[in-house]
Order: sequence, then structure tokens, then C-alpha cells
Amino acid sequence: MITPDYVKVMARYNLWQNSQLYSILKQMDDAELERDRGAFFGSIKGTLNHLLWGDLLWLSRFAGRDFPKTESASQFVDLYKTISIWSSERFRCDNRIIAWAESLKQIELLGELTWKSITMDKEVKTPLSLCITHYFNHQTHHRGQVHAMLTAAGQKAPVSDLLFMPEDT
Repeated sequence: MITPDYVKVMARYNLWQNSQLYSILKQMDDAELERDRGAFFGSIKGTLNHLLWGDLLWLSRFAGRDFPKTESASQFVDLYKTISIWSSERFRCDNRIIAWAESLKQIELLGELTWKSITMDKEVKTPLSLCITHYFNHQTHHRGQVHAMLTAAGQKAPVSDLLFMPEDT
């Protein structure tokens, strides 16, 4: 389904996209970042927190990392209270994703991933390649929501076309 090279490219793309977002977000005030814009996770900040929480959760499954614990499913939208804290945590996570991607071997992509799903309250076993594809698709989906919210907020959203990612990213 996928190759280690695909995973490396998508890990770089993730870092590039999040870096571009931060350059816009740091100029916005908290009220704009927290305004409910009708998205599934409400605000720009809520969506970004959900995405980071999800990335850390999946990374913990892929690479045996710890992930933020929350009391309830809705608590993760407020996981990182400020955009500068979010940015620091996002940067750390993105670099962990890159390190994991660089260590991934083709043989691992042929295996399965087993984890305890809290949502479904059961053990789940799925091909690892499908889980990784979902991981990057989930990122792109929610960054697309943020892109739309930024545009609606009058901001110039960043370039998101994979084909335009700089080679040195």
C-alpha cells in the first residue's frame, strides 16, 4: 500500500504545513483563535489541539511514545492553552514523527497494529500501512478545516499543495 519513502515525505509535509500555520497563528489574537467557527472541534485552536492530540496518540501506537492523557474526549480541544505552547509541543511532535518515519522499514509496513480502542471499547487489529495512511489523511483533513477557518477569518492561508513543498523541508 505504502513505502517508507511515502511516510518520510508525509512526515516532512506535516512539519512544513505546521510551520507555515504557526507563522499566521502567532499574529492572531486569542479571541480569533478561540472563536467558534462551526467546525467539528469549534475553533481554530480547538481543531489544532485535536490534531496534535491525535498525532501524539497515533505516534504512541506506532513508536511506543507516551501521549497526553485527558479526563474526557472533549478536553483535548483545550490541551494547549496558548498558541505558543501549542507551537512548542507541535514542533516536538513533528520532529518525533520525522524520526519515527526515518526509522521505518518496509517489512514493518507488512505487519499489523494492535491496540485497545477506547472509542470502540475493544482491541483492534489493523494493517499498519492502513493506520499510517489514516494518520496522514487525518492530519490533512483537519489542516484543511483550519485552512478554511483562517480564510473565513480574513487571513491568507498557507500553500498546502504537496507538490510545492520545498526540497529542504
